[in-house]
Amino acid sequence: MTSRILVAGIGNIFLGDDGFGSEVIRRVSTLPNVESVDYGIRGMHLAYDLLDGCEALVLVDAVPSRGAPGTLHVFEADHESLTAASGLDAHAMDPGAVFASLNALGGTPPHTVIVGCEVDSVEEGIGLSDTVAAAVPEAVQAVQRVVAALLARSPAEG
Repeated sequence: MTSRILVAGIGNIFLGDDGFGSEVIRRVSTLPNVESVDYGIRGMHLAYDLLDGCEALVLVDAVPSRGAPGTLHVFEADHESLTAASGLDAHAMDPGAVFASLNALGGTPPHTVIVGCEVDSVEEGIGLSDTVAAAVPEAVQAVQRVVAALLARSPAEG
């Protein structure tokens, strides 16, 4: 991977709002030194791509609802707690499983920012709920802000 920043959409489009990451990635504009990829449920593929190296990762994913579906959260990943909470599972697709797989392969995760949206429904079915679909444009803007801030960082700050 030659990109400085990888923007990765993750989730299962066949489980309603879990397809949030995929929908956001479809709308994210590409920039120089930034690669945007819809990984869907291909967690091992993402782990292998991270082995090639990048300076930063922006994960776009659905997050469990805390009572306000459609609410966006932007936060830095705590790799230690994510990896500890999840064992190596080549078939799982959540940040903890990806980082556990990456560690098992001998890699180390880059600086990671998560753009997550609280789900309304993850029942079987294709398509986002109205509440989560309404959050997609704001999530695209959040990704753009995060990427701009990461690109502005000097390499010495890494």
